[in-house]
Amino acid sequence: MTVTYTSRVATARFGGFSQLLLLWRGSIYKLLYRELLLFLGAYLGLSLAYRFLLSESQRRLFEKLVLYCDKSANLIPVSFVLGFYVALVLERWWGQFRAVPAPDGLMVAVAGSVHGADARGRILRRTLLRYGGLAALLVLRAVSTPVYKRFPTTDHLVQ
Repeated sequence: MTVTYTSRVATARFGGFSQLLLLWRGSIYKLLYRELLLFLGAYLGLSLAYRFLLSESQRRLFEKLVLYCDKSANLIPVSFVLGFYVALVLERWWGQFRAVPAPDGLMVAVAGSVHGADARGRILRRTLLRYGGLAALLVLRAVSTPVYKRFPTTDHLVQ
């Protein structure tokens, strides 16, 4: 579930950004701390083994292995892979953004298609636009916590 910090951001004072970064609930730190601890443990273990357990000849062999891995890592174009990843993430985000219905297009189509300056045409246009707004609200209610809190039941939608 998404954790929102909208009220904290709106009332933030000087230094508020660093305080927001240090919040634990829903933070990137909470998501990645296990991997960070694993990486730091592996790094500490390799560093201690290199400094205190390996002999001079074993250190030279380890350094050759490190240089070979560094040379092999340069064969993979990291900028290309990163660019591909960013493009993929952006494409998924744009797809999700486009999937959220906006009733504007429907409203323009209804206003251009349903003719009549009399009461019947006006009521028909208004009814169709209300249904379009309701459909958008139902979708947004399903994906957004603040919208769901504002309209928790169908009675709230009717009001």
